[in-house]
Amino acid sequence: MREQNLVALLQQADCKAFSYLYDAYSPVLYGVLLRIVKHRVVAEDLLQEAFLKIFHSFYQYDSSKGKLFTWLVSIVRHLAIDKIRSRSYLEGKKTRALLINARVEKYCCHTFRPDHIGIKTLTDKLPAENKTIIDLMYFEGYSQSEIAKKLSLPLGTVKSRARKGLQLLKSLV
Repeated sequence: MREQNLVALLQQADCKAFSYLYDAYSPVLYGVLLRIVKHRVVAEDLLQEAFLKIFHSFYQYDSSKGKLFTWLVSIVRHLAIDKIRSRSYLEGKKTRALLINARVEKYCCHTFRPDHIGIKTLTDKLPAENKTIIDLMYFEGYSQSEIAKKLSLPLGTVKSRARKGLQLLKSLV
């Protein structure tokens, strides 16, 4: 179907035209979404949201300003960027990372335990202020800024205690 004919039918809210539009453009629009959000399920949800938005706002499309494909990609791209900047996506990203780590631990790394190779014993020899920070960083996965918040310490203090703890560990080995 020629773009001109498709646009005319879409402006009349023709259901078959929207079905054709979906069949013709969804694979490439999904690819654009996937490249931006990098998660299959999120991209699928956004694709559905995009086509709802296209359906409800097609009256805004102006062929004199650009091709249909360019307009569609613009809608999809803006939705994806809004999504990756949203608080729920950023929080979900942390959750996905935890789930991936849990799966990796469950299926791949069940034999690796730091205490089995003596590292935990070495950290037990550190002064309490260094041990706490090293344990939180390496055994619980906290970042230095998260540790600073958790322990109500300045970030600089956490960094210097971590560095000192690592130096002490190195001297113990």
